[in-house]
Amino acid sequence: MSNDADGFGPAGPPPPGYQQPGYQQPAYPPPGYAPPGYPPPGYAPPGYPPPGYAPPGYGPPGYAPPGYGPPPGYPYGGPAQALQPGVIPLRPLTLSDIFNGAVAYIRRNPKATLGLTTIVVVISQLVALVLQIGPLAASGGLLSTVQGEPTTFGDVVALTGSSLVGGVTTMLASIVLSGMLTVVIGRAVFGAGITIGEAWERLRHRLLALIGFTLLEIAAFLVAAVVIGIVIALAVSAGGAVAGFLVGAPLVLLAVAALVYAATVLIFAPPLIVLERLPVFTAIARSYDLVKKDFWRVLGIWLLATIVTALVAGAVSVPFSLIGQVLTTTADSSSSAILGLVLVSIGSVFGQILTAPFAAGVTVLLYTDRRIRGEAFDLVLQTGAAAVPGTPQDSTDHLWLTRQR
Repeated sequence: MSNDADGFGPAGPPPPGYQQPGYQQPAYPPPGYAPPGYPPPGYAPPGYPPPGYAPPGYGPPGYAPPGYGPPPGYPYGGPAQALQPGVIPLRPLTLSDIFNGAVAYIRRNPKATLGLTTIVVVISQLVALVLQIGPLAASGGLLSTVQGEPTTFGDVVALTGSSLVGGVTTMLASIVLSGMLTVVIGRAVFGAGITIGEAWERLRHRLLALIGFTLLEIAAFLVAAVVIGIVIALAVSAGGAVAGFLVGAPLVLLAVAALVYAATVLIFAPPLIVLERLPVFTAIARSYDLVKKDFWRVLGIWLLATIVTALVAGAVSVPFSLIGQVLTTTADSSSSAILGLVLVSIGSVFGQILTAPFAAGVTVLLYTDRRIRGEAFDLVLQTGAAAVPGTPQDSTDHLWLTRQR
């Protein structure tokens, strides 16, 4: 009998939710629950660490196993810090590196910087003052000379001669001072100290070359001044004052520009003579080669350092100079005039003591920076800085003679 006859209706699929006999429908979890055998949402599978934790056998995030990666506490992937055994980091220098280094070497070795400067400047100023006052006081023309009154021919000769001798004394003192300070900061780059006696021992064999370079500079300046004066005089004699001005004004401006250029390209000659022990003309040629590739940067830093030193020296010396000038111009006796000249000299002494070491430091560090940028000199300096501890510090002096090609 058919199903219809049995009253069960036609055969077909079971209704929804109905399981056929002998068949088990797979069990699915309700929404929001993980299938059987899987951890709940937000938990790691078996054998894996929870989120944010390293797998078994590995350190926490940011940790490097021994022998791998940067040391603990060092920023991963960050730039390595430059080696700095002394007053500057051994890499290309910034303006702040140069100025900070020029101050740091003074603070680290005040005896060989401020002490040396005080000794040299005080002695040179005393000699210059005695040479200025002595001949005029002996002839009785001191008071009239310092007040600008008419003097005898003998007083003029005495004043001119004493001024020249005093100028030569001051020039020699400046050469000695700058040379010794160059030696001091040459050691300070490696963090080494040096005494005044050791600095003099390093300099004395190079002193004649420094004097020769200075005399050559003075001679070149005098020749240029004489030539310009002759040209202007010829223009005045040929066309009058207007012609003299039309010829002289651009000529003087051109001469000033040439003087600034020459002073800039020759700025490294003294450090080269002292640290690299070069002869005068070789030092001049090498200074030109070092500066010409970065002329404007060297000029800018040098001018800024000059302005800073001038401001500091002026701020220190101006009070002494003002009082001294008032005393000399209103003096009614030789003793008052001498007191005024002494005060002016004291102001000059204080100004030089505070600024001479800084100016020398900027020059030497600027020279060092040019060698680092142009010759990879920082690699040579790092070699010296990595020397075995306990070796003599003057073993690093020869590194200034090394050149990278």
